Amino acid sequence: SRKFSLVHSLSIAWFLSPSASLSNLQSELAQSTHAGADTGTSTMAAPPAERSFDVIVVGAGIIGSCAAHAVASRGASVLLLERFDLLHQRGSSHGESRTTRPTYTRPQYPPMVRLAHRLWHEAERDAGYTVLTPTPHLDLGPRDAPAFVAAMANGGATELAPAGDASRPAWAEAFRVPEGWAAATSGPAGVIKATKAMAMFQTLAAKMGAVVRDRTEVVDVARQGEGNTIVVKTSTGEEFHGGKCIITVGAWASKLVKSITGADLPVQPVHTLVCYWRVKPGHEEELTTEAGFPTFATYGEPGFYGTPSMEYPGLIKVCRNGGPPCDPDGRDWATGTGAGGIAEIVARWIDEFMPGVVDTTGGPVLRQPCMCCMTPDEDFVIDFLGGEEFGKDVVVGAGFSGHGFKMGPAVGKILAELALDGESGTAAEAGLELEHYLIGRFEGNPMGKATSH
Repeated sequence: SRKFSLVHSLSIAWFLSPSASLSNLQSELAQSTHAGADTGTSTMAAPPAERSFDVIVVGAGIIGSCAAHAVASRGASVLLLERFDLLHQRGSSHGESRTTRPTYTRPQYPPMVRLAHRLWHEAERDAGYTVLTPTPHLDLGPRDAPAFVAAMANGGATELAPAGDASRPAWAEAFRVPEGWAAATSGPAGVIKATKAMAMFQTLAAKMGAVVRDRTEVVDVARQGEGNTIVVKTSTGEEFHGGKCIITVGAWASKLVKSITGADLPVQPVHTLVCYWRVKPGHEEELTTEAGFPTFATYGEPGFYGTPSMEYPGLIKVCRNGGPPCDPDGRDWATGTGAGGIAEIVARWIDEFMPGVVDTTGGPVLRQPCMCCMTPDEDFVIDFLGGEEFGKDVVVGAGFSGHGFKMGPAVGKILAELALDGESGTAAEAGLELEHYLIGRFEGNPMGKATSH
């Protein structure tokens, strides 16, 4: 309803602006509700009885939130549905931080990163606050490994100057680079405040008229009769009608698509663990964003990554990519914390690569479970659900394989354009070839385009 959407917008704005008073928010809500009653319309959302929208977005993680924002920015009516509470911690979009970087072994991703950065900054401008803190990015890998060489070339990376060179940054001394390895820097890169970023796009969408509803589980998407209406059904028996639908349910993508079409979408959720480690005394200021410390990643199996000390003073995030397969509806939240688990593997990496500045004694100070939604080839799924029933009226974005958050605004806009226009002008202008992300690549080839990463 209109009032729900407005309450959501104001409550998220309050979450992001602690200086705002509750009385001011209540006053604005009362004024806006009164104005809507006088005019019979509202710029915030559809009237309470409205059940029909131009587009219905199912799933309010970062991709769905960006897609709803992109639809609303076109002036189309949009409903954003979330199964759990808004900004929940059960999926893949929550938490303190995500990294963004331009270095990828596959050339289709750096242009998407650049597009996403432009859209991140446009959204920050509209919101009036920032969610992306620019930093350098450091990659470490075997000097002659094809994946490392390709990623550095695709991302325009520059090898670090040797020790003693005046151009070498002071933070480089925090890393021990093994014999035969190289270290290279690149940009644009940075740290994205994850939950804050989701809230930003949801709030901007609501201000443009989107209706946002949480605690609404979608159990079916179907076409009504022979018309052009897509019916979205919920677990409580509610029905919403849309001209188009965008499905962005993350770890639940395979389950929902299977229930809708009977088809198997090869997206496997894996449990991963975000770990924060204590910085050794005397180095706390050196590893911060203010000191210019980079985001960083390694090449190999497994890969590791980290961010500067930022969200928790005196702690630094260092993690391992991936983890064991999991069921999003039946997870063991403690996976990876015991002997031989993810945290122990990360500790061994730290002791080899950052022994002088990060303390692994006693393990990580904080552990936060998360999920990555993997495709066999680690490429995204961005496509029409297709078939005789849906054609180009239902679009799915899924399988972002641990590197989709940074692309959220770009992918969201592409999904919105596919739904509204049947094609993406933004992708074409940015030189993005969407055939890389089609579901059909798995037909007769369950591994898709899998190659070495």
